[in-house]
Amino acid sequence: MARSKEKSPKKPKQPGRLKQMWQVFQMTRRYDSNIVWILVLAFVVPVLISLALALLIPGSNVFTMVLWIVAGVLAGILAMLIILGRRAEKAAYSQIEGQPGAVGAVLRSSLKRGWVGSEMPVAVNGKTQDAVYRAVGRGGVVLISEGPKSRTARMLDEEKRKIVRIGGNVGITVISVGPDEDAVPLHKLARRLTRIKPTLTKAEVLAVNNRLNSMGTKLPIPKGVDPMKARPQRG
Repeated sequence: MARSKEKSPKKPKQPGRLKQMWQVFQMTRRYDSNIVWILVLAFVVPVLISLALALLIPGSNVFTMVLWIVAGVLAGILAMLIILGRRAEKAAYSQIEGQPGAVGAVLRSSLKRGWVGSEMPVAVNGKTQDAVYRAVGRGGVVLISEGPKSRTARMLDEEKRKIVRIGGNVGITVISVGPDEDAVPLHKLARRLTRIKPTLTKAEVLAVNNRLNSMGTKLPIPKGVDPMKARPQRG
């Protein structure tokens, strides 16, 4: 008796690179109305500069002029891709900015090399859903508050005391992401971390992170649950 072979379902075809870029552009345009003009300028300016150089530099022939124009076109395309990537990142984070767990999303997806962080906060106010996150890197320990400073100050002080008790003399930097005027915008958080002056070696980063993780956290939400779903505990 012959056995019928079941055909395995085909995996959905991944969109090509150009289609992905078009989708990113469409998403960005919904949240950034100026993106079209910015990209046009990013492309045209290098082309015009290269054309002017080709015409003004003495002794230029047709071949060198073509090379200058090609270089300008390539520079314009590169500038467009860089600007589109940054604007797309800003547009993506603007969709979740102000929501509980937004800082965790940045730490999960946008941390630069040399930094260690978790999407789970180290402290959470179950009633207001304000939270404090921790990242460890060459710049030391960084505590990132999510919410108004007036409501997260106490949690930050408690976390500082824990770090001093376990981490020793490691440097501590506090960053606020919230509605305050001097708060760091969500899309600039990852770049803000890289600007902190290095004070630890790679080995020290690993050792400090392990010591801090060993003390554990006591959150009013179960581990692995999105802070957005947190509910205040009833007495």
